[in-house]
Amino acid sequence: MSPYALRSLFVFASLTLSVAAEYSKSEIDYDFGDYRGKWCLDDHGFVYSIGEVYFPGHTACPCTCTEDGPICIKPSCPRIHPKCTRIIYKSCCPVCEAISRVCIHKGKTYRVLEEFMLSPCERCRCGANREVYCTVAECPGLHCVNPIYEPHQCCPVCKNGPNCFVGNIVIPAGVRVEIDERNVCFCSYKEGTWETHHQATCEVQETKNERDETFEQMDRQLIPKLETIP
Repeated sequence: MSPYALRSLFVFASLTLSVAAEYSKSEIDYDFGDYRGKWCLDDHGFVYSIGEVYFPGHTACPCTCTEDGPICIKPSCPRIHPKCTRIIYKSCCPVCEAISRVCIHKGKTYRVLEEFMLSPCERCRCGANREVYCTVAECPGLHCVNPIYEPHQCCPVCKNGPNCFVGNIVIPAGVRVEIDERNVCFCSYKEGTWETHHQATCEVQETKNERDETFEQMDRQLIPKLETIP
């Protein structure tokens, strides 16, 4: 065997013995020892005993050191504001660093304290807390039963009022309307207002024949009987 081959064989044998010696180290030979089941280490090499709560890293959630290793359970984090524009993940729970200075409502953006109309009846305002507050207009009481809505107007208006219903028939207010030969109806107003009741007030009246009979009875009562005249 050549001297070069002998030298290569010697180097290989030396490396093999060195690697074998490295893997045959006892527990005492480790830098920190075999810490499993005895303590826990964080990302910076700090040691924590069994049962101790610690943070493995700067952005990690707290962990409990156990004999089976660290047990890490993410806590219930505070809710991030829906209008947050910048979220920082430098701790276990994310933190909102900046909140938008505008209101976003139904896909549109409004400045703080800006007022806007969602509909002819609904007025809204972008609050200082970036929340949108809306109010709905109150319409006055109507004095008709057939109001109409004008374009771009919130409240209905009475074009043919005041009026009211007699069944499905609309009659004007202020007059007595004969519905048939026995019924006469009129619109009555709600007490203390100009607003009419939706249904008319109706009265039963005598027919022409009934009136004639009544007059005849009155005449007979007024005409003295002949036998009573002296």
